[in-house]
Amino acid sequence: MPAIAANDVDVAEQYWHYLERSKVATILETNLDQGLESSEVAIRQQKFGPNELTVKAGKPAWLKFVLQFNQPLLIILLSAGLIKALIGEWLNASVIWGVTTTNATISFIQEAGAEKKIEALAKAVTTEATVIRGGKKLRVPSKELVVGDLVTLTSGDKVPADLRLIKVRDLQIDESGLTGESVAVEKELGQSGDLVLPKETPLAERDNMAYAGSFVTFGQGSGIVIAIANKTETGKISQLLDRHIDLTTPLTRKFNEFSQNWLLFVLGMATLTFAVRLGKPAAPGVSAFKEAVEPAVALIVGAIPEGLPAVITVTLAVGVSRMASRHAIVRKLPAVETLGGATVICSDKTGTLTENQMTVQEIYSGGESYSVTGTGYSPEGEIQLNKLPINVSQAPTLQECLQAGMICNDSHLEFKDNNWIVVGDPTEGGLIAAGKKADLSQQSLEKSMPRLDSIPFESQFQYMATLHRTPSDKILYVKGSVESILGRCASSLDTEGNLVQVDREQIHHQVDAMAEQGLRVLAFAKKPVPESQNSVNHGDLESGLIFLGLQGMIDPPRAEAIAAVQACQTAGIQVKMITGDHIATAKAIARRMGFRKTKHHRELVAYTGAELAAMDKHQLAEAVEAGSVFARVAPEQKLRLVEALQHKGEIVAMTGDGVNDAPALKQADIGIAMGSGTEVSKEAADMILTDDNFASIESAVEEGRSVYKNLLKAISFILPVNGGESMTILLSTLLGRELPILSLQILWLNMLNSITMTVPLAFEPKSTGVMKQQPRSANEPLLTPNRIKRIIAISLYNWTVIFGMFEWVRQADWGTIELARTMAIQALVMGRIFYLLSLSQLLPSLMAKFSGSQEKVSGAPALGVGIVVAMVLQIIFANSPFINSIFETAPMNLDQWLICFGVALPMIGVALSVNRFDPPN
Repeated sequence: MPAIAANDVDVAEQYWHYLERSKVATILETNLDQGLESSEVAIRQQKFGPNELTVKAGKPAWLKFVLQFNQPLLIILLSAGLIKALIGEWLNASVIWGVTTTNATISFIQEAGAEKKIEALAKAVTTEATVIRGGKKLRVPSKELVVGDLVTLTSGDKVPADLRLIKVRDLQIDESGLTGESVAVEKELGQSGDLVLPKETPLAERDNMAYAGSFVTFGQGSGIVIAIANKTETGKISQLLDRHIDLTTPLTRKFNEFSQNWLLFVLGMATLTFAVRLGKPAAPGVSAFKEAVEPAVALIVGAIPEGLPAVITVTLAVGVSRMASRHAIVRKLPAVETLGGATVICSDKTGTLTENQMTVQEIYSGGESYSVTGTGYSPEGEIQLNKLPINVSQAPTLQECLQAGMICNDSHLEFKDNNWIVVGDPTEGGLIAAGKKADLSQQSLEKSMPRLDSIPFESQFQYMATLHRTPSDKILYVKGSVESILGRCASSLDTEGNLVQVDREQIHHQVDAMAEQGLRVLAFAKKPVPESQNSVNHGDLESGLIFLGLQGMIDPPRAEAIAAVQACQTAGIQVKMITGDHIATAKAIARRMGFRKTKHHRELVAYTGAELAAMDKHQLAEAVEAGSVFARVAPEQKLRLVEALQHKGEIVAMTGDGVNDAPALKQADIGIAMGSGTEVSKEAADMILTDDNFASIESAVEEGRSVYKNLLKAISFILPVNGGESMTILLSTLLGRELPILSLQILWLNMLNSITMTVPLAFEPKSTGVMKQQPRSANEPLLTPNRIKRIIAISLYNWTVIFGMFEWVRQADWGTIELARTMAIQALVMGRIFYLLSLSQLLPSLMAKFSGSQEKVSGAPALGVGIVVAMVLQIIFANSPFINSIFETAPMNLDQWLICFGVALPMIGVALSVNRFDPPN
């Protein structure tokens, strides 16, 4: 088949809704039943490229760089440099501007890196589409779609490209992102099944079309791809939009607020310093104004934490990267730190807490109870009656119950990489495996009993139905929850296959017995239909079903999830299971996983969705606090649960994977979607778990807490230096003394020295006790009272070191003013190293390594590298003639280095003292 002609598509692209489906197929040279052949797909992929939007370029790099200077603190530094230039001190001005530019460059590089990382992580979440190619149904990445592909849609799917619909069944699509229509649009093809609309029909009224980026909320359908990538309606709109990735977080907003307040304080102190110095007599031949500028500028550059914005950006970017390595992709950056404060995690059960490999263990059919051996999707195992193998051909009702599970089924099993996997739903995979253990073949059944029509499973109805032609008649098979099936049954089959009255009491007894073992129970039924019937609707299932039996299966808990639940509970985080399963099943799994009882209850408390629906707001608030398990919960009830928890002041993390989970995911403080979930849930979530594993949530919480602690360490490390420098400048000016430290020297400390020692804090590993601490309060300020005490205490010590060392050397016979300032700075830096070690985990890491402890801390050596680099820079600062001439420093001999070391030693005691009331880890 030749590749389609681009000009034919261009002519028709405005009027696909106006064309009959056969005409669309002719233009696109595709088959309405078989789809495209793989060879043709390859040709079209080569010609038209991937189905990916190429978004409009964002701000140019030069503009992003210029915008880095649009920060109040940097603007003040630039102004300080300008004042220095105006009074003729061009060298000082150049250095101030150079340092400011360096800060902007670092922030620019880190922000660009963070944006690229977030973009890369977002792309790692691949959207998939179901296509029919060469007559075979395949699941492929949506970026591999080509024009002419035949795509099938079902509830929860994101429409992967613009489609001309050719089949629909109760299909409803949410197109709000494209049309602004808040209600899902019902798609229909008219009585003929091939609706053709006028050319002028507006986009919002094109019922025979589905557009990329919209979501299927109900039903199913199929269509031909008529546009991909930027040719789609969504793609055309995207070209009009600016690209922007928001790197702001609650913490950065707190920091910006702190910066504004700090700036006003700094300007006030600088003005006071300038006024005091201006009122004092100037040195002979020196302008009083010029002499007053130096301490004012020095105080400004000393009080402003120039390196802190870059450190915050680095720390958050590292957190995002670490979470990604632990299967948690952060879509919205605030989730990095918000996760660390989570107090409640509401988790789905299936696949998140459990293995998502369903295994049928018990069958009740024809009045008999059978056991099934084997685990997972492997066909190895057998069906037993009274612990003896049974030949299912001698139990016709059992055989038909197994048969119903295999063909009322949209999934199949494949043997891949030496393992049986399910392509489709795990529950359906378990049913197929059970049938295989009875030597039934899904392929043979589908061939002998071809499917004519079906009703897909919907949470609203809790069942699935398929219509089949058999050699003798036509028959409906139905599977679903016991509640949805049993009420529609008028009779059942006995062991021999004879019709008898349905014994509902006995069936419910069997259901309860299975559920107490943690088994999920599905009911199966059938209904003969007239030979003339070729379709099925919900009305056909209202009554008259024949009960075939029950199959009880279990999805075993993940071992790592059990450990993760225990870790979360130890960390003061409540874990609540929200599931659609039977309440007895959910409670059994919760007990096996070690869910803790709540404060005032001796037993594990569980509620059903029906019980929740009958509660008022007050009762629901009590229930949501007391309960650990919520079973048979409808998706819309999850939203009520989240809101009730938040009303109690909890920080809620919520998992979900379905279409109707989206409101709860948006409402939650942290919405967590499953990687295998629907596109709707992923769009609504803040974070996506690529492995669907609860253990990854616990890991992400752990990383979130570590990120927050590392940010606080950086703030606690940087601010005391600014405090010490500011106090030194202010008091020296008020006392009329020479400045112990100049503005250029302060810039050296605040930029090169601070950044080399602070950035490695972003790479600090988690402390061993991070998940043993209670969650922090959501209203905790950036600077708590204890943190303020820490900063003041260390600032006072730093001021003492700078002022004391300067005055002592200045009064010594061998001390020059340049040497005094140099030694004051070196003593301060050595004290900072001791203080940094008290904040970090480098020492615990080294101690664990040399003691052979089992609890070893990894990753802390990054800080060691930072300290070594800082010391090398300080040696250059003191002993490089070029640096001496610029920064007015002096060379130091070994004795002088040792003096500085001795003066810095008391910092150990000071740091240990402040750690008692403000622990860093």
